[in-house]
Amino acid sequence: MKIFVTILLAIILIPVSLLAQDPHRFDTEIQKFKEMDVPEGDNIVVFTGSSSIRFWIDVASDCSQWQAINTGFGGSQMSDLCYFLEDAVLKFKPNQVFIYEGDNDINDGKTPEAILETTREVTDKLLKALPELKIHYISAKPSPSRWQFKAQYEAFNALLKAYCESHPQLSYIDVWTPMINEKGRPTPHIFIEDSLHMNRKGYDLWRDVVCGGVK
Repeated sequence: MKIFVTILLAIILIPVSLLAQDPHRFDTEIQKFKEMDVPEGDNIVVFTGSSSIRFWIDVASDCSQWQAINTGFGGSQMSDLCYFLEDAVLKFKPNQVFIYEGDNDINDGKTPEAILETTREVTDKLLKALPELKIHYISAKPSPSRWQFKAQYEAFNALLKAYCESHPQLSYIDVWTPMINEKGRPTPHIFIEDSLHMNRKGYDLWRDVVCGGVK
């Protein structure tokens, strides 16, 4: 009987351990944010999230109307950002923040509803610390390498859009639609060889949609 109970508990706990995340796997990257200087003046804008933000190395020049700071950390999920909000966003006391998360969450098997719940936590923490902050949530992007999750991404984007429309300080930025070609698939020439991350053409598109679409 004891052996049976032990085996049963092991089976039950396996999914929990597999899904558990240790945010401290990002400690090296977060340390860099801790060491960054906080710029003086107004119009400070933080771009944060997973690798699509991290690899946007020209965000400061692409979005030159602001003092743009990039605190993207590749591989992150919404829960990781929630954990590191102080170092990734709040220390800079920005007027606005652009957030790209959800892409890795879906790929990791999280449901759109679960991601949105964490998104609400992120919003609450940000506005508690910075009540006047404007928060822009960038939709999950379509990518050839993760096209099998199309339905989940679209469901998350729909939830995220509705959530942003329900709150006066939030906005939803749709990068999914402009990244889809006339065949209804991700535009291939805007991605690098891994078919997941964007090349300069992809970031040109983001510059126009993300930076050009927000005042």
